[in-house]
Amino acid sequence: MAKIKPFKGIRPPKDLIKDVASRPYDVLNSEEAREEAKGNEKSLYHIIKPEIDFPRGTDEHDPAVYEKAAENFQKFQDKGWLVQDQQEQYYVYAQTMNGRTQYGLVVCAYVDDYLKGNIKKHELTRRDKEEDRMKHVRVNNANIEPVFFAYPDNAELDVIVKKYTAKTPEYDFVAELDGFGHTFWIIDDKNDIARITELFEAMPSLYIADGHHRSAAAALVGAEKAKQNPNHRGDEEYNYFMAVCFPANQLTIIDYNRVVKDLNGLTEEEFLNKLKANFIVEEKGTEIYKPTALHNFSLYLGGKWYSLTAKPGTYDDNDPIGVLDVTISSNLILDEVLGIKDLRSDKRIDFVGGIRGLGELKRRVDSGEMKVALALYPVTMKQLMDIADTGNIMPPKTTWFEPKLRSGLVIHKLV
Repeated sequence: MAKIKPFKGIRPPKDLIKDVASRPYDVLNSEEAREEAKGNEKSLYHIIKPEIDFPRGTDEHDPAVYEKAAENFQKFQDKGWLVQDQQEQYYVYAQTMNGRTQYGLVVCAYVDDYLKGNIKKHELTRRDKEEDRMKHVRVNNANIEPVFFAYPDNAELDVIVKKYTAKTPEYDFVAELDGFGHTFWIIDDKNDIARITELFEAMPSLYIADGHHRSAAAALVGAEKAKQNPNHRGDEEYNYFMAVCFPANQLTIIDYNRVVKDLNGLTEEEFLNKLKANFIVEEKGTEIYKPTALHNFSLYLGGKWYSLTAKPGTYDDNDPIGVLDVTISSNLILDEVLGIKDLRSDKRIDFVGGIRGLGELKRRVDSGEMKVALALYPVTMKQLMDIADTGNIMPPKTTWFEPKLRSGLVIHKLV
């Protein structure tokens, strides 16, 4: 069962939403945040990237930076830039990209569901990144940014969501930087709230799509607070953390590609010949070539594009991890031919989200920064859920979800 609850969201007034809302903390660096927030004291970056309020070069993990986040969060509330709703409710958050819209329910997920595995993950987390977000949650006593969940498709939930999206939205704006649309409605009817809670309770699991570190941090801080409270009951607000939950059939995973600095001492001809042991290699010329199906890869090398198709017997369709193209490419190209053993730590490899397009792969190779680029066919939601259901973990840098959740539309306080 997936236990959720409504909450009293802390949100910007309608007329301030575009000033406050921001990209998530982890998709831009400090300088980019500083530039985007320039001249805007209401930008959420002052809370989620508070190092922008310090001199350039300040360590973003300095204790004073975390304290500044809490100071700014309080300031936003004192000035009325963030205001708490009077009653517990759910929210609908819609995102529109390239004419396609996905509709998510903003809820509070249950910490124990994460700790017990009812909220399923498909990636490993790094302790340093967990600790960074834990400090941020602790100092603010709030989930400033939501995590991104998927849930099994449910027709009755679709009907409830449609009822609210037919109404005038609370927020409706297009982000200037990327042109993505963000629309937000309030679910305040007590019967609908109760029914949403019941429908989620009937689900065996929820799935983390994006935000593994935020999920871990939120759950671990909630568990800490439970241990620290001698009068812990189990219904306190810290037992829950904020998530936007989308039906799986509305989500699309886009490709997550690789660029490598050298050919491990091989010439281009030797490299291509080694690939032929496990792949059918076809030269495609100078026009960008995009993978056409699972087990088909795109390679850019020496100004030319190549199609690589994994030969039968080089993968196992019955193994949820072994069947992944990221596994095939990691084992048979990056490890076996290029000598890259650890995707997390090897400095010879970098990763490029598909949102940047395959032209970005070409640019990085043509510039001389990288020697070869590899584009992968994207993972499906079914593959992600199968892996999570079997308790497996995807290799690093497998999934890229777009659009990213906008931060600042709603915040959840832990008290």
